[in-house]
Amino acid sequence: MFGSFRTALTRIAPLAASLAVVVVAAPNAAQAWVGDKEVARLVSFGGACAKCELSGRKLTGAQFNGANFAGAALVGSDLREARFYGANFAGADLSRADLSDAEMVGANFGSANLSDAKLRDVQAKGVSFSAANLANADLRDLQAQGANFGRASMSGAQLNDGDLTGANFSKTDARGVSFRDAAMQGAVLSGGRFERASFRDTNLDSAVLSGAMFAGADFRDASLRRTMLYGVDLSKARNLDQDQLDEACADTTTKLPQGLVARGCHGGTARWTGWRPPAPPAAPKAPRPPAEPR
Repeated sequence: MFGSFRTALTRIAPLAASLAVVVVAAPNAAQAWVGDKEVARLVSFGGACAKCELSGRKLTGAQFNGANFAGAALVGSDLREARFYGANFAGADLSRADLSDAEMVGANFGSANLSDAKLRDVQAKGVSFSAANLANADLRDLQAQGANFGRASMSGAQLNDGDLTGANFSKTDARGVSFRDAAMQGAVLSGGRFERASFRDTNLDSAVLSGAMFAGADFRDASLRRTMLYGVDLSKARNLDQDQLDEACADTTTKLPQGLVARGCHGGTARWTGWRPPAPPAAPKAPRPPAEPR
């Protein structure tokens, strides 16, 4: 068994010096050639590889099962279709990395650098991006229900057409971000900076906007049904209309553009008990090493 495991490690020798981590190659990758910054598809990583240097690596389809890559450098790496199951990438540098079509379950990217990264069509339900740098990142079609973006820096990012239902954006710097056509029902934007952000055609039903900044933000055709606007300064927001506000929960503390009036909460008083992040699902077990040949 140990001889077979050593054989599997030999096939990824170009990474051995930089990976202090358990690596198991899938059987169908046995004849893959690894070199010139390439790694066999469907290689799995587990264990610890904190502060590893993996910048520019081709890790397409790789699986990170409960692995600790905290502080690792993966600048510009190819992580398309990668799987992050219970993995820890806190403080990792993934700037300019391509994570398109990746799947993240119970993963932690808190304080990670994802600036200018590609995260299109990523599944990231309940994932933590707390205090992460997502400036100018491409997050279109992101599925991040209940994800935590609290205190993240994401100015200039694109989150068009994403599902951000119940996500936390409290105290987030989202200046100039496009949330166009996104689903943000029940999202929490309290205390965040959303100047010049686009909420065109965005569903903000039951979202909490209290204490956030929206100067220059575009709300054309956004849905604000039972959206909590208490204490929000919308006086410099663009393309708000009275029909939207008639559906929202506003009061005399809500500052509105000239000519618009706060009508209270349509259909009764809104109640909000605070945002609670969902419990992350358990990480799947790492695959077994190849069986010892007979």
